Amino acid sequence: MLKSAESMPNGSEELSSLAEAVDSGPLVWVPFVKEIVPNVDMNRREMLITPPKGLLELNVRSDERSKKERRQLEWKERKRFQKRLIAAKKKLSEMEQQHVFHGFRFGEKSQASLLADQIVSVNSKLLQQALENVEIASKRWTITESLAGTKLVRNRLRISEKCFTPSTSEEKLGTNFTLQEKALQLISKGKVAVVLDMSDHKNRGKEYDLSLSSSTSRENSETSSLQMLLCDDERFVKAEYRSSMPLVLISPADEIISMKKLFSSNNYFGFDPEKVWFLEEERLPVVGSLFEQNRHKILMKSPWEILQSPVGSGGVISLLSSDNIVENLAQNSVEYIQVCNGERYISRSSPLLLGLVNEKEAEIGIQIFEHSEDVEEGFSMLFSIDTMKKLTRQIHKFQFYAIAKPNSHVELVEKKWVHVEPSSPNSY
Repeated sequence: MLKSAESMPNGSEELSSLAEAVDSGPLVWVPFVKEIVPNVDMNRREMLITPPKGLLELNVRSDERSKKERRQLEWKERKRFQKRLIAAKKKLSEMEQQHVFHGFRFGEKSQASLLADQIVSVNSKLLQQALENVEIASKRWTITESLAGTKLVRNRLRISEKCFTPSTSEEKLGTNFTLQEKALQLISKGKVAVVLDMSDHKNRGKEYDLSLSSSTSRENSETSSLQMLLCDDERFVKAEYRSSMPLVLISPADEIISMKKLFSSNNYFGFDPEKVWFLEEERLPVVGSLFEQNRHKILMKSPWEILQSPVGSGGVISLLSSDNIVENLAQNSVEYIQVCNGERYISRSSPLLLGLVNEKEAEIGIQIFEHSEDVEEGFSMLFSIDTMKKLTRQIHKFQFYAIAKPNSHVELVEKKWVHVEPSSPNSY
């Protein structure tokens, strides 16, 4: 959080409304460039920042440290970052992607810094895996084919939401009532964690309305899908169970700040702040579809920006692996992890799925939703903690499915940057 003071027309100085709302703590400096500060709201006296990974930590200043100590810390951070940058550049060079470094010869220092941050943030292992899969002839599997093709899962269950009634009464649920009661016991004891993937929701780009309380959020048409979900006990976990449930939220980098503000302003919607994680969606560089000079070339959005795209559902498992979240959950006695698209979580059927998976001692449960435009977005999955551990350890065995799409980009041609606008799919 940034704390800033601005001169007002009457000559006085006031803290920005953002700083007034939350005690910011350390002062952090960020470059005032469009790439990092894309939105300045003069009326609300707020700025939206989208800093590259590590920038805030690199520039943090603590009043408790002396000037000498701060300089030593800055020097160590720069050295550490330089080592990471050298290692990242070496990895890209091994993939014959040296053209990514051309931007260092152009522009200003802040732009070179932006490019360096982007290079360091590239998941080289995942990129190498994706590049190897591009040349492998494959088709996109259906859910049934995917389950049939894996050897990690031995017990499989597939159930439809139609099998469950929305009523919670014992009389109407019948034999399903026992499943629901068992599931609610597991949830109340903190044995179930939920991972909500908000990276593909339809309201991307909308700001969260922090002035809305939980009771009025459903009445406002501009409220985000996440806020509507969290304030709706019919669709999401009831408030009485939330304090013991771990929650992982995945979203685009430019929405992380708004999402944290949303939770902070609503008392974390009843969740324990120590059990809530906010993760940036996994992204990989977009590569050209033409195989030239023994590689698929990474495309550049600008001389200092790598053109990137979300990995997809497999990126969720990669994130859980890289951030050691699965191990953390296991140490806290979590037995199941539910992964689903944020708009697809429906509380009345999820406990029944959990109860059925638990009763059958299955390793994976899948809830398929009909009338979905994309199969990948049309289901919710429940993993036993042991199965998720196996998946995170064997992420290198996952196969990428390359989707050809048209993407505009820039190229360096005879020492000049040229904008390329394709008329047909040119990249993956």
